[in-house]
Amino acid sequence: MRATNWPVAVVGAGTMGHGIAQVAAQHGFEVRLYDESSEALGKAKAGIELTLDKGMARGVVSREEREETLARISLSDSLEEAVDGCRIVIEAVPEDAEIKRAVFQRLDALLPETTILASNTSALSLTMIGSWTRHRDRVIGLHFFNPPDRMPLVEVVRGLTTGEKAIERARRFCRQLNKETIVVADRPGFATSRLSATIGNEAWYMFMEGVASPEEIDKAVKLALGFPMGPFELGDLIGLDVRLSVLRYLHQTLGERYRPCPMLVEYVEAGYLGRKTGRGVYEYPSRDD
Repeated sequence: MRATNWPVAVVGAGTMGHGIAQVAAQHGFEVRLYDESSEALGKAKAGIELTLDKGMARGVVSREEREETLARISLSDSLEEAVDGCRIVIEAVPEDAEIKRAVFQRLDALLPETTILASNTSALSLTMIGSWTRHRDRVIGLHFFNPPDRMPLVEVVRGLTTGEKAIERARRFCRQLNKETIVVADRPGFATSRLSATIGNEAWYMFMEGVASPEEIDKAVKLALGFPMGPFELGDLIGLDVRLSVLRYLHQTLGERYRPCPMLVEYVEAGYLGRKTGRGVYEYPSRDD
């Protein structure tokens, strides 16, 4: 597939950022992946290559597609160069309001008002994010799921000031990525994060109370409820720190029923964050072991 004649920028080269960049490149877009950290960019490149290699092993990615995808992705530590000429910019920095504020204020100053500014936030208010910019109608939520190359849904979040044109363009872009979309209102946790956080937090309380082990709870959720992944497996994949951040925000905005389980807090304080640190609820030996 040849690249389209307009580029997409992804700001933030973490797990979600480089996953979104890969998906866009696989579907023909020229992608500029920006991060201020050269180390993060190096890890992102390695992560994309590993995911594509796994796709080849499963027979869903050809060698030609792998090479074309990698050729469409350019890494950049210059935000100005990364976003130049882009019609859509997707922010995927850590789930911290102050970090996101700084990013959106820079993007708003750099880009023409016709460029869509999308956030991959899983919980923060899009209305609040839009308020940091001069052109609020172009700010929208595009909530991808982990891993972006395999999850078929994107949650399109409409802030109070998001314009209809931005929603139409965002959904068209998602269709070009072969993704299904739902449009949700700007409420804490949207639809998916709110449900996922509730199930995940209850699983932690069950673990803490000795109802069952994480392995048994994961098995029950998969075999009895039909989920593709158990709550502890999912938490380790997305990061227990991310899970805790979302729960704290929901607790602050929606009340006591979202209070994070104390055991989850302890794991995060211990640095057991999941796959990215080699230890979460489960242990993940390094490839060198």
